[in-house]
Amino acid sequence: MYNPKSKKAEEFIDHNEILETLEYADAHKNDADLIDSIIAKARLKKGLSHREASVLLACELEDKNQEVYALANEIKKEFYGNRIVMFAPLYLSNYCVNGCLYCPYHAKNKTIPRKKLSQEEIKAEVIALQDMGHKRLALEAGEHPVHNPIEYILESIKTIYSIKHKNGAIRRVNVNIAATTVENYRKLKDAGIGTYILFQETYHKESYERLHPTGSKSNYAYHTEAHDRAMEGGIDDVGLGVLFGLELYRYEFAGLLMHAEHLEAVFGVGPHTISVPRICPADDIDPGEFDNGISDDIFAKIVACIRVSVPYTGMIISTRESPKVREKLLHLGISQISGGSRTSVGGYTTDEPEEETTAQFDISDNRSLDEVVRWLMEAGHIPSFCTACYREGRTGDRFMSLCKSGQINNCCLPNALMTLKEYLEDYASPETKEIGEKLISSQVPDIPKDKARDIVVDRLVRIANGERDFRF
Repeated sequence: MYNPKSKKAEEFIDHNEILETLEYADAHKNDADLIDSIIAKARLKKGLSHREASVLLACELEDKNQEVYALANEIKKEFYGNRIVMFAPLYLSNYCVNGCLYCPYHAKNKTIPRKKLSQEEIKAEVIALQDMGHKRLALEAGEHPVHNPIEYILESIKTIYSIKHKNGAIRRVNVNIAATTVENYRKLKDAGIGTYILFQETYHKESYERLHPTGSKSNYAYHTEAHDRAMEGGIDDVGLGVLFGLELYRYEFAGLLMHAEHLEAVFGVGPHTISVPRICPADDIDPGEFDNGISDDIFAKIVACIRVSVPYTGMIISTRESPKVREKLLHLGISQISGGSRTSVGGYTTDEPEEETTAQFDISDNRSLDEVVRWLMEAGHIPSFCTACYREGRTGDRFMSLCKSGQINNCCLPNALMTLKEYLEDYASPETKEIGEKLISSQVPDIPKDKARDIVVDRLVRIANGERDFRF
């Protein structure tokens, strides 16, 4: 039976509850009165249940859909303003023991070269990322107990934090590695990670087991309950995500929101982020073999419905998506994007021949970080390299309480402007710097508190004169 407070995967992600939810949504997808009431609830900006949100996703009334899109944009602006947080993935190793049918790292793939970075190679990758201007990384590694044990991950995190190159420093490392034990999550917490991210891939248990025929990841319950163990291990910021295209998107959407509801019910705080990747081409992987692909329009609707359902949760889009798609989704709820990304092991220092690539998936947005930053600013967004909340202890329920009350905005805009100023001084091209300086000047008056505004004005001058790493 469905029980969001249960610690058992098959009870907080209950198959029958999802089927009943989809049936209910189908029955009411043209019920204008009910849809109006759900949208009215969403306007309170306190979230929706998975069943209410599923009705909006199924809705066929175009005028109501447009209301949802407009509301998603409004909610995004209220909680996140026009700021877009920047990050980059760093792939440590593609050795993997799992048999995931949708991932080129699967153990039976004999065509992809296997590679694992040494600590010296990690140092070179990090310096390359720092020279681009990145301050926040997401560590990625295949699951392999011999090549990628927790000790290797911990040593790599220590190496990354130790590297200071010119004015560069990685100030926050988020981690996307396989489900592990409470003890190992405690070690990751002690190593100073930010968010622990783990994608479910699919919440449909039968499909999950078919798509993961071999390896430790084949255990549906152990994988689905990983975020619980992470939070028990002291990591209070966790990230969810599914790989759209593996199963029916409405099933995944309901499961994703049920997972968020479960974390809220058990730990008092939902996910810090939700990612929305779609399956895309990669070595030994043909997306056409999976028959649940979704169009750009449906993808946009999913993002908008997630945003109105969990208004305080960050949403991430990667370079899997094209510039055109990413631009559209920025207005529907996305608050974090990657830029200048490489999905190969050692990809920031080595240009691999196409036939020897170690990339996990093909990138659709190949622009440099400078180009992405300039594009964002030209569209009126503020690229933010801020990591202040992690470093000031504003995580978990403390962050969520500040976010829900709107108080977090007293920190976010000042921190975004100061970190953007650092980027402009240290890494930007002349054209990007010119655009950025004008943007900062236009945004400073929007800082709500006089004292904070005066402090920011002073610090912007000090940054121009060489000082770094100011934060509220």
